[in-house]
Amino acid sequence: MTKAAHRFDNRDNEEELGEESRSIIVSILTQVGTSMDLSKVTLPTFVLEPRSFTERITDFMSHPDVMLAANRTEDPVQRFLIAVKSYMSGWHIHPRGVKKPYNPVLGEFFRGSYEVEKDTKAYFISEQVSHHPPMTAFYYTCPQEGIHIHGDLRPKSRFYGNSVGVVLNGLTKVYLEKWDERYELSYPNMYARGIFFGKMILEIGGKSYFKCEKSDLIFEVDFKVKGLLGGKHNKIAGKIKRISTNKVLYEVTGDWQHVMHYTPVEGKQKAAPEVLFDSKAEHRTPLIVNPIEMQEENESRRKWDQVSIAIKNDDLTSATREKSKIEDKQRHEVKIAKEKGIKFKPKFFCLGKDGRFGPLFDMYK
Repeated sequence: MTKAAHRFDNRDNEEELGEESRSIIVSILTQVGTSMDLSKVTLPTFVLEPRSFTERITDFMSHPDVMLAANRTEDPVQRFLIAVKSYMSGWHIHPRGVKKPYNPVLGEFFRGSYEVEKDTKAYFISEQVSHHPPMTAFYYTCPQEGIHIHGDLRPKSRFYGNSVGVVLNGLTKVYLEKWDERYELSYPNMYARGIFFGKMILEIGGKSYFKCEKSDLIFEVDFKVKGLLGGKHNKIAGKIKRISTNKVLYEVTGDWQHVMHYTPVEGKQKAAPEVLFDSKAEHRTPLIVNPIEMQEENESRRKWDQVSIAIKNDDLTSATREKSKIEDKQRHEVKIAKEKGIKFKPKFFCLGKDGRFGPLFDMYK
């Protein structure tokens, strides 16, 4: 087994900003106006998490043993239930407080691997395939087990008065070779509350789904935000249903940061709820990444290395300077390419007929 997962409580979602820091954010956001796209807004370094969005996606792959268990389950309904657990397992992983990862530059990529169990490895790669609008394509594979996950995320940030929202547009597909099953999933939205007043807090809200047409099953889930007059943070409510008949097989409830339960629905009486996922009991599989000196120039950790070092040392002046160097170089390269009529071509992904990016190689072989 690997090291135990990080333990989180509600306070890990919160951050108390000093007046100077809050005034800087407020000054920037009030200039762009409510409901405007923030993709071109440069935020101060003190709100940044020291890693790129290309790496942040790996949070969803932090429990690869769960999908492995699903792939080894004979019964299709139980297999789908465990796959749902895998889908819900990554949300509890996030930086302490309310932090935003770096906006990747065009062509930036991240790669890493996991030792899921002895002699069973999985591999991950992501690439920034568009800068405006931002779009990150990714691919995860466990070749020995025939598990493949690929998709693209198209985050769009907007300012909503006292909060900033990130809509995680995009689509992800999962393929299990052994069962010839294809799954499709979407994502909820993320919110940073408390921009003008109160504590800043991370919330996840909105509806998303996870489905498999072959199994005739769909999981529909509502990530609930805390209401102004009551309620609690981090609650979810979902149902696993037959697609063809809309018959409910399981209800899923709980807290995406701590414990979620599933309850079999049998006739008019419900069975006792059982634990679907407990973030304190589960284990995270460490992400293995090459040392900085072995990475290519455009790999995320090497690209942002000096910025990350400065942020970790609480040297915001140096962090801002190094971040500006990267962004200025990006703007210059885009300008030159436009003048020369050079169209950007991703290194690891290609645009499919469905308008979405997939890996250049045959992912199902």
